[in-house]
Amino acid sequence: MNPPPFLADLLAAIGLTPHQAITLGVLAGVVTALILDRFRADVVALTGAAVLLMTRAVRPVDVEVAFASPAIIALASLFVIAYAMERSGLLDKAIAGGMWLARKAGAAGIWIVMVLCGAASAFLNNTPIVVLAAPVIRDVSVGVGLDPRRYLMPLSYLTVLGGCVTLIGTSTNLLVNDMARANEVATFTMFEITPVGLAVAAAGGAFLFLFSGRLIRFDEPAEPREPPAMLVPRHGDHSASIGDAEVFAPQHRFRPWRAFASFAVFVGAIATAAAGLAPIAATAFAGAVLLILIKVIEPDEAYRGLRPEILMLIAGMVVIGVAMEETGLAGAATERLVGVIGPMGPLFALIVFYGAALFLTELLSNATVAVLLTPVAVSLAEGLAVSPKPFLAAVMIAASAAFATPFGYQTNALVYQMGKYRYMDFVRVGLPLDLITWAVGCAAIPLVFPF
Repeated sequence: MNPPPFLADLLAAIGLTPHQAITLGVLAGVVTALILDRFRADVVALTGAAVLLMTRAVRPVDVEVAFASPAIIALASLFVIAYAMERSGLLDKAIAGGMWLARKAGAAGIWIVMVLCGAASAFLNNTPIVVLAAPVIRDVSVGVGLDPRRYLMPLSYLTVLGGCVTLIGTSTNLLVNDMARANEVATFTMFEITPVGLAVAAAGGAFLFLFSGRLIRFDEPAEPREPPAMLVPRHGDHSASIGDAEVFAPQHRFRPWRAFASFAVFVGAIATAAAGLAPIAATAFAGAVLLILIKVIEPDEAYRGLRPEILMLIAGMVVIGVAMEETGLAGAATERLVGVIGPMGPLFALIVFYGAALFLTELLSNATVAVLLTPVAVSLAEGLAVSPKPFLAAVMIAASAAFATPFGYQTNALVYQMGKYRYMDFVRVGLPLDLITWAVGCAAIPLVFPF
């Protein structure tokens, strides 16, 4: 599809191809629609993907990558495993334990649970942690009369920050490390990034504890529930949002064998992936199938455990990210960045480079940013005649620690639906958090990784 001559001349004058202009327009339209909050988020994202397909900004083969990506497979499989744990009554036991702690310590008890989730994310993938912890945090907070929106967003942010602390805490770190090896650059050890990650996580956690509750918009207070009436989500419902107050079923009876088997499969899938024996998509998928084979969960129940609204939301946004990459829009922005900051000093270059990575991660997936910017980090360091490790560390932190949109990270999308947040809630909390972690990261990186 060729644009009219006058439009082609205009696009050429501003340095955009037709497909780049379409992609930029779709991105702006999707973000605007989400900010206005008039339509379901998954419908908005899929509409954007459909426009990109119809205008040939992306090809069907590119879209297949989004809908069959390892992240989607892993997330769908983990939903099934989590649903099996819920059906076994294990999740109710966890909710009861969290309720006991919250009743003893109030809001402090909820924050303790959330900090423990963040610490676990340093060694385990944070997506399954949020998949399991979010319903617990939601139901415990409502059970003691607190609004779950006060805690679900910080839960996601804390697990993202925890993932920055070690090399295996997030797939982004491993991807950057592998690409550094491919570029014949010295790689990171398991805990080499830990001092920087801990500094960023501590600063971010303190901000969330002190200020996040003041920045989230609350329409009405949560109503307390008595323990016997404590409820858990009914996954088969076709509600517009996960966590809808009317989408619940009574507690499940505790079944020790099913609880043990589902938890063992969950731990086995995560541990196998953490050991590097297989990717999380493979281990989680195998675990979900195993639970069906040993009759811990029936096939029909497994399908009910899927969360299509979340999967389609993530897939639709991934398509937009693919379009930005395939049309060269992201690459063109990166090339201009290198041309601008290359002649400057290494510290200023690091600050600008971190900011650019942070901005791109708000628009693209963390893996896409890692793939795009790791070679740039290496070439920029070579141009400045300094060590590439400070710039690689900046990619590791910035490509994960992006908080200003619900789609900068998968766990943000999870709690976005479950907590029924507005898009601007993430902007109000996430933008200051971005700035704080940006400042702390750029201060800590040169101390740990000298130029």
